[in-house]
Amino acid sequence: MSSPKMQRQSPRKKQRSCLPISPKEKNIEKKPSWEKRFDELCAFKAQTGHCNVSTKDARNKSLESWINRQRAAYKKNALSSDRMQRLNSIGFIWDHLEHVWN
Repeated sequence: MSSPKMQRQSPRKKQRSCLPISPKEKNIEKKPSWEKRFDELCAFKAQTGHCNVSTKDARNKSLESWINRQRAAYKKNALSSDRMQRLNSIGFIWDHLEHVWN
């Protein structure tokens, strides 16, 4: 008796949507939301009593990067007033260097 030939089945390709996906949509699951980072900052402040994440703090490197992006958006007037008010409400320091010198 001869064994039946095993046929290789090609994997079915997933059908793609006809609409293009924007870069923001591609990364939507990879990047934490603004709310999540804000909550992380609030938790950090509850632990430390301040919002100044050190650049040397490896555990909070991504939070420190987020803080820098908020400061940059603020300087460019690109931060919404709601987000600005929320950061102000927890004692966020907009110009860390100026704060250190004063």
